[in-house]
Amino acid sequence: MNFNDLKLKPAILKALSEENYTTPTPIQEQAIPVVLAGRDLFGCAQTGTGKTAAFSLPMLQLLSDQQKPPGKRRPIRSLVLTPTRELAIQIYDNVRAYGRHLDVRAIVIFGGVSQKPQEEALARGADIVIATPGRLIDLMNQGFIDLSHVQILVLDEADRMLDMGFVHDVKRIIAKVPQKRQTLLFSATMPTEITKMVQTILVNPAKVEVTPVSSTAERIEQSVYLVDKANKQTLLLDLLRDKKIASALVFTRTKHGADRVVRHLAKAGVSSAAIHGNKSQNARQNALAGFKNGTTRILVATDIAARGIDIDELPYVINFNLPNEPETYVHRIGRTGRAGLSGTAISLCEEEELPYLRDIQKLIGKKIPEITGHPYPLGSAPSEPKEEGERQRGGRGRQGGGRPDGAGGRQEAGRQSAGQGGRADAGRGGAAPQGRQSQPQGGGRQQQAARPHQGPRPFSLKAQPTDTRRS
Repeated sequence: MNFNDLKLKPAILKALSEENYTTPTPIQEQAIPVVLAGRDLFGCAQTGTGKTAAFSLPMLQLLSDQQKPPGKRRPIRSLVLTPTRELAIQIYDNVRAYGRHLDVRAIVIFGGVSQKPQEEALARGADIVIATPGRLIDLMNQGFIDLSHVQILVLDEADRMLDMGFVHDVKRIIAKVPQKRQTLLFSATMPTEITKMVQTILVNPAKVEVTPVSSTAERIEQSVYLVDKANKQTLLLDLLRDKKIASALVFTRTKHGADRVVRHLAKAGVSSAAIHGNKSQNARQNALAGFKNGTTRILVATDIAARGIDIDELPYVINFNLPNEPETYVHRIGRTGRAGLSGTAISLCEEEELPYLRDIQKLIGKKIPEITGHPYPLGSAPSEPKEEGERQRGGRGRQGGGRPDGAGGRQEAGRQSAGQGGRADAGRGGAAPQGRQSQPQGGGRQQQAARPHQGPRPFSLKAQPTDTRRS
């Protein structure tokens, strides 16, 4: 099947040809006819399966087929809600590309930037609004947005929006949209909350399910290193000495951890940048642009900030920290091996993360090959090194911001004024103040006769037989 078989307009087919799209993905092939028929849709598919085109192509066609409403200002006829700024921008760019030959206008709304340009764009009118919930609520409360003409409502990455604490905002927004509408909901996972949402806001929906969340792309080569926490930075640098790793997306669990990895890489002369909720919108966009154009070799990201990072030719994903939710691992490594290409996913697993590793392997239904014979196996580190600031404070191990990015409600990027309460979400600007976590003096585990720490030694990246005693 090709896009010509999906009964799309010539203007859309021309845009797809210019984007070098020829064959629809499974979710596009199944979803586009359903949406064109005017039905509600529940799509269950993980990141990288082509969801954006699955809903935006038929949405553009349905809107362009309608007669333009009277009046100079175009009413909002379609609303797309998404959890993060990056994903909102990505969807906006795709909608503009697919609809370049249509008289359909789209705008994007998110926090972390001045709302003045967004106010001006709304004043000019738009057929499609792509927005993060927090900033959308702000503009609604100020009277800049009227959702009473919305005909198509799209909830993208609905599970992540709920994880980030957007459930009440989403309900408030839905209450302002006409009950008689077409609703499209996409989610990578099926928690109970999503099932309830499907039952309450969708009417007789068609269900399209592709690439179950427990599956990982066959083209992705996975491996894991068991390593002490104190040696993770050194092991990461050793891995990056391999010239084959021209670029890599590195995942950490916390914002503070992402910044710390970047500092260590900078000291070793490795170009890198962090992207997380505490970064301004400009800083995040610059970091992503530098990574895409090759001026930055390593992009270090937290899970929430990484939603919306769409890079077709990303060869390596490195899990500096394993996620505590096994589904998140699938989302992470799904950033590589896209567009029919191969990819490599490397994980660094410390002792406290072994239960996470077991949960991941149970979810994906297979054992991840362990790399043995490297210089930094579990139990080899004398003690965890302290940051310079920690040594100056007497080694008390105080850490700033050890909380996972996104934990504890809205964390993606909230209001930028320090100490201000309320939402700290992807649609709102700066971030909530981070709490402090204390840890026992001395950090990682110690051994009585631990050998002195040796400098990095070269070793093979080839997978060795798995040591089942550590699994």
